[in-house]
Formats: sequence, C-alpha cells, structure tokens
Amino acid sequence: MVKLIALTPCAGLLPITHGGVEVTEVRPERLMSVAPYAGQSKATSAKLKEQIGEGLSAVMCRAGAVTWFGHGTWLVAGEVALDGVAAVTDQSDAWAVVAISGAGAEDVLARLVPVDLRAGVFKKNHVAKTMLGHMAVTITRTDTATFEIMVMRAMARTLVHDLDIAMRGVAAR
Repeated sequence: MVKLIALTPCAGLLPITHGGVEVTEVRPERLMSVAPYAGQSKATSAKLKEQIGEGLSAVMCRAGAVTWFGHGTWLVAGEVALDGVAAVTDQSDAWAVVAISGAGAEDVLARLVPVDLRAGVFKKNHVAKTMLGHMAVTITRTDTATFEIMVMRAMARTLVHDLDIAMRGVAAR
C-alpha cells in the first residue's frame, strides 16, 4: 500500500537567505474565506467579533485575524461558524504563505511588485492585492522589515524562485 505524506507548499524550498534578507515559510493553522450574504455584512461582522474578537474591517486594507481579501471577501485566521449570514469555505490548503524579512526586504520586493511598499506609505498591517512578477499575490507588512506574501499553492515554486533571484540581485549591489 502506498503511504501518502502531507507536505507544505514550500517543502524543500525554504528557508533561503541572501545578503541579510531571509524568506521562510509561514504555516497558518486554518484560513477561512468569508463572504457575507447580501445585506448581512453587519451581522457577519458581529458574529465574527463574538467568535474571534475581530469584525469585518471598515478600512478594508488592514491585516489581523480578519483580512480584507477583495470584492466583499475576507480571509479569517481560525475556524468560524457563520450559518445564515455568510458563505464560508476552508482555504487552508489553497495558499502558500512566506515571510520575507531583513533590511533589504523592501528593495527585493521593489524589483518584483508594482506597489510602493516603503514603510512611509505601506505601514504595518497594510494589505495589498497585487502582482509579483506574473503572479497574483496578497502582501501584508507584518513588521518594520517583514512582509507576508500569499500566493496560490500551485505557484509556490515560482514565488520562491522569483524571490531568490531578486534577493541575489539586491545582495550583489
């Protein structure tokens, strides 16, 4: 009988370090997509606040337990029960999540992302849905010199490759 072994999206690819910048894999326990039904945004927010201590963000660009994910959808870290007020789907296995950190992280991402991620513009907990190379990604600044990048699981190898090339270029300066 064949034994299957569960692997993370970046198994065997990370960590990598070049010139003081490091990329590591982040393994979220549970990621749930939450899309409130028509007219149920307030009820969904109230139920989320009750269950996990945070409702739907009015700002729609900040990360936390509930992160705006575009067009009436939020990504919730943790399991929630929102019967009757929102569509909820488990997205835990669908995403590869990496953290890039170090003094040159902004410079690395500037080579790949068409969004200004400098600290004065893109502050801690800000979220951007954008492109990294040819891939659709979600980027969150989690600390002064740290970002989390989410990409569809199938693009994990490409993400790590593109980050590695950009890191080498920045390190070679």
